This record gives sequence, structure tokens and C-alpha cells, in this order.
Amino acid sequence: MSSNARDPNLPVYDSVEVAEHYAGLSYLTPCEQHMFESHVRVGARVLEIGVGGGRVSGYLLQRASSYTGVDYAPKMVDACRRKYPAADFRVADASDLSGFSAGSFDTVVMAFNTIDYLVADSRRAHCLSEVRRVLTPAGVMIFSSHNPRAVLVSPSWNRQRLRSMATRVGRGRPLRSKLIYGGLTGARATLAVVQAAVNSARRVIQRFPTRTFWHGEGYLFDSVHGGLRTHYWIPSHCIADLASYGFRVLEVQGDDRSGREHPLFTDWYYYAFAAPLGREAK
Repeated sequence: MSSNARDPNLPVYDSVEVAEHYAGLSYLTPCEQHMFESHVRVGARVLEIGVGGGRVSGYLLQRASSYTGVDYAPKMVDACRRKYPAADFRVADASDLSGFSAGSFDTVVMAFNTIDYLVADSRRAHCLSEVRRVLTPAGVMIFSSHNPRAVLVSPSWNRQRLRSMATRVGRGRPLRSKLIYGGLTGARATLAVVQAAVNSARRVIQRFPTRTFWHGEGYLFDSVHGGLRTHYWIPSHCIADLASYGFRVLEVQGDDRSGREHPLFTDWYYYAFAAPLGREAK
């Protein structure tokens, strides 16, 4: 039986509904924008692992001299091929990159927590070994990963949406629009605080009793798309594990680069690692 056959997350990602959802996305988070601009050299040979629906592929295609995207869900790959028909997309598992020779790429990207959905631990270990092999010496790997200790949720809302609504209702009258905006903001802020408190309480109840929270690494159940088994680790564990493969950390950033990087608030961290100069096996 293949590793994919035992993967509980593959049926979710290879469903029509989930593939269509991701195919409709095309954006970079603020942290992705920063990490790519800082660590993906213009003209680099790029491998993107776990392309999903090609959300960041368009940006990487423009920046790279050559680009290859892989995903283990065939429906995701089909969606990417429809979206970018001239690009090289392949069905491949992150833990088996045998289709690529050693030193084929300058940069490997695993966007938006791809590495966390490699189940079980052996697949993640094989992935790291394979990434090290296909990278050039001192090449760069960029990925993001969930933080198990993120139990507090900050209140948030779309201020621009409220401003547009106030302008529309105020019919172009600045004073009226300003008053409406103030009222809408007060109401929405109150609702956001309540929602954040409820979500924070839910996370505390779900995560505090787990070994993953206290140990700083392990698996938790993520209810997104009906349920995914998800790996979490705190930065110190991630950096130590990657160091055991010879990777050297270049940069760590909290999810949205807002400056709010307290470990109880940061849902995930973005990492950039330099590959080892040698190719010795672990």
C-alpha cells in the first residue's frame, strides 16, 4: 500500500469541491510577498510543492526562469493546468521527488502550511530529505507551518467594506457617510470582540489538554473542509528539526507581519531556510 493510500487528507484535497475552491484563489499574503521578494531570486529555478489550485503560482511563474509545480491530488493539478496551461504541473508526492535529479532547483516553496499535511511523520522526514537533495547547495526552502500555541484570536473586520457601505448609504454626503461609518464600525467592533472571545475560548478548550500544546509539536484536528489531520510545531522545534537535515534558518516571520507575533496569537509562521552546502544523507 502506498503512503498516499494511507493519507487521511488526500481524499479531502482531491475532492471536486475543494479543488474548485482553491482554483478560485489567486493572491499572496503580506508575509508571502515579503518572503518571496526576499528569498526567491529573480531568474531562479523554482519547485513549488503542494500547489493546490495555483494560488501563488502566477507570482512564482513571473519571478522564476523555470517553474515546476507538483501536488499529490490529481484534481488540484488539473485545476492548475487549466489556470496556467503553459506551465509545468505534475502529480507527485512531496515525500517522493524521484522524478527530479539532484540540484535541479534553486528554490523550493511549500506555500500556506503544505508541510503540515504530510501524514505521518515519516512522510515529512522523507520530504525534507528529498527537498535537500533536489536543491542546489545553499539553495533556499520557504514554507509556513501551524503554531500549536495560538489559542488567542484577535478581533478583526473589513474596514474598507464598512467604509464602502457607509459611502453608499450616505449617498455621497461626507458628513452623513462619516456618521454612518462610525456607527457601523462601533457595531462591527463589538461583534468582532465577541466572536474573538468565543473562538479563543474554543481553542483553549481544544488545545490546552493536548500534549501537542504543551510539548510544542504534534498533531491536531483541523475542521476545515470537513476535517484534516494537521501537524503543528513551535519555531524552536521546527528550526531544530530542520537543522538536523543541515538546513540553516534565514528568517522567521509571524503570519501577517502585523508585528503581533506573540506565540499565543500567531496562527502560523513563515520560514526561509538555506540548504546545506553538502548532500550528505541524514
